[in-house]
Amino acid sequence: MDVRTTAFDHPDAVKLSDQVQLEYVERYGDGEGDGTPLTASMFDPPSGRYLIAYDGEGHPVATGGWRSLEKNAEGYADGDAELKRMYVVPQARGLGLARRILAALEEDARAAGRIRMVLETGDQQPEAIALYLSCGYTPAETKFGHYREYENSRCFTKPLH
Repeated sequence: MDVRTTAFDHPDAVKLSDQVQLEYVERYGDGEGDGTPLTASMFDPPSGRYLIAYDGEGHPVATGGWRSLEKNAEGYADGDAELKRMYVVPQARGLGLARRILAALEEDARAAGRIRMVLETGDQQPEAIALYLSCGYTPAETKFGHYREYENSRCFTKPLH
């Protein structure tokens, strides 16, 4: 697998984002997907990064990014790096791609001076929750993010130092 830094609005990133949005609709049944406001510039280094993994044939099969956040009304803290759009296409699951992308994003955020990695997922994504817990994330004491007031929202954090 070839993991590359890519722009959040690159056609392959858009393709994978559309796929993950469809999966959110299937899992949560709300017809909307993730409505968190995101722009491509949020993932521009050094204040963020967006990665895509390509298989041996050059097809995009996994993605993930982080963006810098500071203390705000959505419950973030100074020095936070938020994971966004972690996704592996169904046919490439079980190969360790999510774990590989997650480790690369954590290292990059740490090198950029971020203090804590944070993420929000939902209770209908048990595979994601299991991955994060196995990688040292713990449930957040206080929820944060766009969906912090939703009952099925699950927030996790991991120190980066």
